[in-house]
Amino acid sequence: MNPGILLILSAPSGAGKSSLAKALAASVPNVAISVSHTTRAPRPGEQHGVDYYFVSADQFAAMIKEDRFVEHARVFGNSYGTARESIENLLAAGKNVVLDIDWQGARRIKELVPDAVTVFVLPPSREALHARLVGRGQDSPETIVRRMRNAASEMRHYKEFDHVVVNDDFAAALADIRAILDNNFGNVRPVTLDIPALLRDE
Repeated sequence: MNPGILLILSAPSGAGKSSLAKALAASVPNVAISVSHTTRAPRPGEQHGVDYYFVSADQFAAMIKEDRFVEHARVFGNSYGTARESIENLLAAGKNVVLDIDWQGARRIKELVPDAVTVFVLPPSREALHARLVGRGQDSPETIVRRMRNAASEMRHYKEFDHVVVNDDFAAALADIRAILDNNFGNVRPVTLDIPALLRDE
């Protein structure tokens, strides 16, 4: 059995990468999402083992000590990590594995797995990103301000990725990612976004 493809999706918070990852897994056969571990509390509707493995800080620290993570990072005061075993098992089974992680984790995994395919998802504008963060109703106003402040810094790493997809239209963005997974790069929309304006600190 041929090992699967490792596809990494990264984006600033609120750009829609998690929704795109779930839609990709739901619409494409043989695609599985690697479920990360985190020390943060579940958001409304999230399920243990489906969205994340929700663990205590002590459990997370023990996993680090046992070298069970292929990558881990501290983000907004919480820890996130990708378990080595879960990725290896899925790839060995011939699954195409999607990782929904930040740019730091993407950089680390790309170093370890050069054949991994990396995609950075950009919002169509800062206004759209802010509207999505507010609209999902999961963060306090203070947290939204902090996420917006960090978004420009996170998005500056888009050049490190193999592909860039703009989530201006969900169905079109999903089609772009499916085309990347299928190596049909001619079907991926060109990026016409004014990226310098998007990256301005405001």
